[in-house]
Amino acid sequence: MGTKRENFKISVKNQVGRDAAIAQAQGTNAPEGTSDNPSHRIFTIANVITMCRFVLTGVFLYMFVNDLNRYLALTFYVIAAVTDFLDGQVARRTQTVSWLGKIMDPVMDRVLLFTGVLGLMLRGELPVWMAVFVIGRDAYLFAGSMILQKYQRRPVDVIYVGKFATAFLMTGFSFLLLGLPKVNGLGLVDMGWLPGLGHAHAALGIFFVYAGLLCSLVTALVYTKRGFAIKRRALELGHRTDETPEGEPTPASAVAAEAAATGAAAKEAAVREAAAERSAERSAKKKGSRATEAN
Repeated sequence: MGTKRENFKISVKNQVGRDAAIAQAQGTNAPEGTSDNPSHRIFTIANVITMCRFVLTGVFLYMFVNDLNRYLALTFYVIAAVTDFLDGQVARRTQTVSWLGKIMDPVMDRVLLFTGVLGLMLRGELPVWMAVFVIGRDAYLFAGSMILQKYQRRPVDVIYVGKFATAFLMTGFSFLLLGLPKVNGLGLVDMGWLPGLGHAHAALGIFFVYAGLLCSLVTALVYTKRGFAIKRRALELGHRTDETPEGEPTPASAVAAEAAATGAAAKEAAVREAAAERSAERSAKKKGSRATEAN
């Protein structure tokens, strides 16, 4: 049980701060509480700010779902969202960066998104399938990232389409939470579970949500493909892709260089294969021409 708990802690640390985890394992000289050497403290000013953001998000959800005061609820939600940078700034400036804070920061981002989604769904302003898709995709990617720790400690690099997905979804949900502005539907298909595509009026935000869902699907497919590629590479090596056979962390530069070399080798092989195909086609044409002349 203890070993499993330690492995889980290592996996989480690698997800939120791989370089810091390596530095601590190797005995860093950086002052405790800096980004390179997070502390294990719980009660810090930055962590208290993050907890206040959690509370504000919970208050928003309660007020929004129970229709107590939509715009006051949204005010709490906005405060929780725009103070995203504050806890990190305070932690760095007061040298109180902690592992708990590094873990809570990305969790808080997802909590903000999920509470907005749940609030809209519970009020009937967002189809259930959209809420399930958004939350399910994040759960799928989180589970995949934890499984991938067996083959690579360093998290998979973020892709731009994933950033677009987040931007579209947050913009769309913000408009939906406001309930403004209303626009004409596209008149394509009248189905209640596809708002905005029928003739009825719909909130502008729903179209941003559609774009975000599409980008989210692409993101999930790309990450899945990369995950299988990392697994294959690790099985070929016989150890994690970002570690030596002895289990020592490989520098990020070496990992990047290996990835670039692998990509270059694959590209070179593709070029050789294409050249061989063209050569075979030319040979076939020559043989055909000779046969024609002989006839």
